[in-house]
Amino acid sequence: MEDIEKIRAEYPILDRMIYGRPLVYLDNTATSQTPDCVVNSIVSGYTQTKANVHRGVHTLSMEATELQESARRRVKDFINAPSTEEIIFTRGTTESINLVAAAYGGAFLRDGDEIILSVMEHHSNIVPWQLLQRRADIRIRVIPIREDGSLDMDEYRALFNEHTRFVSVCHASNVLGTVNPVKEIVAEAHAHGIPVLIDGAQAAPHLKIDVQDIDADFYAFSAHKMYGPAGVGVLYGKRKLLEIMPPYQGGGEMIESVSFEKTTYAELPYKFEAGTPDFIGIAAFHQAINYMERLGIEKIAAHEHELLEYTTRRMLDEIPGMRIFGTAPGKCAIISFLVDGEHHYDMGMLLDKLGIAVRTGHHCAQPLMTALGIEGTVRASFAVYNTKEECDRFLTALRRVSEMLR
Repeated sequence: MEDIEKIRAEYPILDRMIYGRPLVYLDNTATSQTPDCVVNSIVSGYTQTKANVHRGVHTLSMEATELQESARRRVKDFINAPSTEEIIFTRGTTESINLVAAAYGGAFLRDGDEIILSVMEHHSNIVPWQLLQRRADIRIRVIPIREDGSLDMDEYRALFNEHTRFVSVCHASNVLGTVNPVKEIVAEAHAHGIPVLIDGAQAAPHLKIDVQDIDADFYAFSAHKMYGPAGVGVLYGKRKLLEIMPPYQGGGEMIESVSFEKTTYAELPYKFEAGTPDFIGIAAFHQAINYMERLGIEKIAAHEHELLEYTTRRMLDEIPGMRIFGTAPGKCAIISFLVDGEHHYDMGMLLDKLGIAVRTGHHCAQPLMTALGIEGTVRASFAVYNTKEECDRFLTALRRVSEMLR
């Protein structure tokens, strides 16, 4: 990546020392760090334009409203959505999926209906559908994976029958890094007249997203994985579906008129945005998207892929007993691994003592762990500010920890 030191200078947290050693942050799949331009936007919001949106005629309220709606327009362009009315701000991917499961699923799925998920789904794309099962006798059917961590598309096609009513799959796995063929997945579902939700939490930070090209009915992602603030997410939904869905929550902003006899709802997208949103975080997300596009999403992905290949090759060559889960071509910059005989939690704890921040455990993907026959993994994941020198420090620490545990 060009000007990597200039990029790193925008992230003061990277100068932290952990147990006397420079921080090497490799937990980017869980959440990325935030550059100064985004932090400055948050500070400006709280010190210059903090006023509730859509509810005032005074200057501060109108300025805050314009910042939020400007961010909505920016998100629309970022994912190539047809209109801003199809961009709903939520608290994150999890809430976006819950919104669809509750509003669409609750309204249109009935006893005997079936939903198709994949075995690699995050819990956020499993549990909301299980909650729906409390209302109706709905069956969840699961797409298995092949040995390299890619979806078994033949099995996917075989899951469709007269009871299938919805498909919900991730664009990229937060464990395996596998990038799923979402355009093909959607096309197959649409051939059966079935709508599709794509969980884009792991894809949006790394890939150019075009919801019209994918033809997704719903697409969800989160700001905090995209160099933005926590607590802000997006749900894109096709207008024809959003219009027939009932509101997800009730309260201020999502209404047109209220009486004790009858309430009518606001037009899209506000019908699904009850209460005061995180308008300061939403405005800051605008700056995060600008930041990503200024660097170039393709350049970010190429840099991350270079680190992925470099580190993967050396791990396999230099660490005895190394097992890497997820080897599908074109995967995101995620390495989930185990070293034979060494517990993932012990490795993560010891790596932390050496200044290396990685994630350990089941990564909110317990069904995938069961399918893999393991309890959890160590996961290292890369972002634009990571360097080969950090990869070298990670590998040196990993060798040391492996030798200690062995």
